[in-house]
Amino acid sequence: MFTVEQALDAIIAEVADPVAARVPLGESLGLVLAEDIVSDVDSPPFDKALMDGYAVRAADVTSGRAELRFLEEVMAGQVPTRAVEPGWATRIMTGAPLPAGADAVVRVEDTQFRDSEEPAVVAIDGAPVTVGQSIMRQGTSTQRGQRVLNSGTPLRPQEIGTLAESGRDQVAVYPRPRVAILATGDELVPVGDIPQPGQIRNSNESMLAAQIQRAGGEPVPLGIARDERTHLRTRIEAGLACDLLLLSGGVSAGKLDLVPSELQAAGVRQVFHKVRVKPGKPLWFGVSERAEKDANPIHKGCYVFGLPGNPVSSMVCCEIFVRTALRRLLGIEPQRPLAVSARLEHEYRHQGNRPTYHPAQMESSLTGRTVSIVSWQGSSDLRATTAANGMVCFPAGEALYSAGTVMDVYPW
Repeated sequence: MFTVEQALDAIIAEVADPVAARVPLGESLGLVLAEDIVSDVDSPPFDKALMDGYAVRAADVTSGRAELRFLEEVMAGQVPTRAVEPGWATRIMTGAPLPAGADAVVRVEDTQFRDSEEPAVVAIDGAPVTVGQSIMRQGTSTQRGQRVLNSGTPLRPQEIGTLAESGRDQVAVYPRPRVAILATGDELVPVGDIPQPGQIRNSNESMLAAQIQRAGGEPVPLGIARDERTHLRTRIEAGLACDLLLLSGGVSAGKLDLVPSELQAAGVRQVFHKVRVKPGKPLWFGVSERAEKDANPIHKGCYVFGLPGNPVSSMVCCEIFVRTALRRLLGIEPQRPLAVSARLEHEYRHQGNRPTYHPAQMESSLTGRTVSIVSWQGSSDLRATTAANGMVCFPAGEALYSAGTVMDVYPW
């Protein structure tokens, strides 16, 4: 039986390095950049006004008061046609190019425009004007040829904007892995059905699909596989066309736990079966290696996780182990689950022969993070996890944890 660390080591060793692909910029949010980006323009591309007002020569308005002759008006998207000479001013809008000769902008609130005279007059009455006031010089933000983003950068809205500013309508990223989800068991019925005696709804598929989507993958639900070898084998073969295949249920030691033997029959190489963890001990992991895939190949193989059927076991194993594989394929660092420290809000006694990931509620304040243990009845008690926003990891053994003890918490 593997420890959690041994299982994570094995997953990271087996999962291949991420493979880049080019996607439209509008589809890259949340992905990781797979190339360095160099700007092909200065930003801004010209000296520009930062507010509506008048472009002037600062030397004409050193006292803050002046009467200047009106030259022309320049809107954003237009180009000045005349240089500003001493004693003249150009009306300018935010974002418009600064005319030659001007070295400052006076905000419109400090001016009065009189067009009753010929030429029209701009009366200025405000604070002394200094060179560079309310203008942004060409290349202040970015210079042509400058690296603006590094490979490995997660793409947030601000990075998307920077890519657009650099003229990238296509970008190299590590694309979203397609993750097949297959729930197994004769007791399962679709979510919209009313369960009959001995039946339960297929909640794991919806839950796992949401976890995969949140982690950056593309879920591919395959429905329910019955506890019958031919039906299960057909569904497994369909799932192996994806980058990952998650099977929920059928991995323990029961009479109808057919998943491990059917995966072996499908050519999936077992890497490990069972992990010293609670919940989630029956976890199975293997690799299907093939030269090519049926459609849109990203990777050369399919990584297969057999998750326990109890919902909290499936959820915890997905967060700890499946997400590690996804982060590796997506080029996200760190690849392993990342814990944060929080002080235990109340005294708590724990006992168990395996490390336990217990649902918990973490709060942050000016004085730091605290965590409270959620009342939980075990791996089938999914409802209790709705009161949690993470998991506290308790080491194996029996101990009384006093209030204020610093604990490792894994947010979800």
